[in-house]
Amino acid sequence: MIDRIVLVGFMCSGKTTVGRRLADRLGWDFVDFDRAIEERENRPIPEIFRKDGESHFRGLEARLTEEVLDRRRVVLAPGGGWATQPELVDRLRPGSLFVWLRVQPETVYARQRVQTAVERPLLAVDQPLEAIRSILAARTDDYSRADSVVDTDGRDPDDVAVEILEIAERAGGVTEAGS
Repeated sequence: MIDRIVLVGFMCSGKTTVGRRLADRLGWDFVDFDRAIEERENRPIPEIFRKDGESHFRGLEARLTEEVLDRRRVVLAPGGGWATQPELVDRLRPGSLFVWLRVQPETVYARQRVQTAVERPLLAVDQPLEAIRSILAARTDDYSRADSVVDTDGRDPDDVAVEILEIAERAGGVTEAGS
């Protein structure tokens, strides 16, 4: 049985939106790593990156990973760079279904343009589409270690959540809420 579903993928791939909808359908808890870190640090992710650096942020992700190890019946949405830390992935792998929410660079670019560059510190550059392509290419091997891949380009988040539920059922089913 699957106790956790871990959604990995690039920024703007739909991890938070799909994760919430998936958790609602399952009656499970949902943990968005970025939001949890912002609440604990009492400041936004861009400020953490700017003042303390990416390595400090990755350390905060590692701490949060340790804290969720004992959680069951939970959908997790770590940040886009979390999966580049294989030791964290390995810690959560037992009892988890990892799903890569795959998205094309052009979709990321279009989605992030709705937001401001301040919200996406890695894209606060002169040529964000090139940055997206470069970072995504560097992370593809890490994301591809997921158990399954679901493409999110042009798809309704509810449809993506339903597809993940179907994948989970084929993989042995999920722990029922309340059990």
